[in-house]
Amino acid sequence: MKALKFLLLLLLIVSCSGKKNHPYTFYYWKTRLKLDQEEKKALDKASVPYLYTRFFDIDKSVGKFQPVAVITKDKSFQTDKQIVPTVFITNQSMYHISAEEIRFLAKKIHDLVQKKAHDYNLKINNEIQIDCDWTAGTRDDYFKFLKELKRVSGKEITCTLRLHQVKDKSETGIPPVEKVYLMCYSTSSPLENSNKNSILDVTVLKSYLSKLEDYPVKKIEVALPIYSWGIVTNHLEKHKLINALSRKDLENPGFKKISDNEVEITRDGFYFGSFLSKGFRIKVEEISDDQLQDVTRFLEKKIHDFNIIYYQLDSKFVSNRNF
Repeated sequence: MKALKFLLLLLLIVSCSGKKNHPYTFYYWKTRLKLDQEEKKALDKASVPYLYTRFFDIDKSVGKFQPVAVITKDKSFQTDKQIVPTVFITNQSMYHISAEEIRFLAKKIHDLVQKKAHDYNLKINNEIQIDCDWTAGTRDDYFKFLKELKRVSGKEITCTLRLHQVKDKSETGIPPVEKVYLMCYSTSSPLENSNKNSILDVTVLKSYLSKLEDYPVKKIEVALPIYSWGIVTNHLEKHKLINALSRKDLENPGFKKISDNEVEITRDGFYFGSFLSKGFRIKVEEISDDQLQDVTRFLEKKIHDFNIIYYQLDSKFVSNRNF
């Protein structure tokens, strides 16, 4: 009887703690495959046995498909994780694409994935993930391409799913895959004048995903952001991004603090690899643990058990973060 009471008490404590542990891993999105000690340590701790690794991008230029920024490998890139090859395809590549081009593209992508895996002795699993921000105008041909890639490769083909593709599913359609990866970031453009966090505004995300439980593809994994950047605004209100800036980087004698995450430059000079003039502003956007927990708790009410893939594996983003 005492044992039963103890068990019930334990279950109550666990259910009231409010935090559910989700298996997790990372995206790797650099052109040169290499791992420093911080990245290796974070990857070793990850509980999912896969690393989602970008192999190359595909774009269409002057009527021809081109692989862009194909990976190379450094000897430091050693991991026990199985590699999931991930390929980014621009939406414009899918405009006015013929059946013959679909067959050609699917074969070339599969061949290049296999070649890079062989060249670099990468232990890949039986999946290829395609990342494309498809639209109502490209959906039909993109979906045909996904089916053809599955036929050519014999592998499980999965794809990313953006917020607007959930909200507007009647226009953008449902991809012919058994598993999707929901990208819970890029809630607005960083190049707009806005007080919102463009990487992740939780209120915007919740409105886009209010009917997520109705999405026809039921196997949904979740991609969450851990990256940061700085948005530089010049005198003409034009913007540019500087990757991986944090609030700590704003502590500089040449900067005047405007708010917790924004400064004005008071002295011309080279900062973060760029020449920035007096009067320019820098706004840093970061993601807090509270934001990630808020999104995770919201998603737990919408979909069944899911893994989390953090974007992205970089020592600048994984150091001092508790996963």
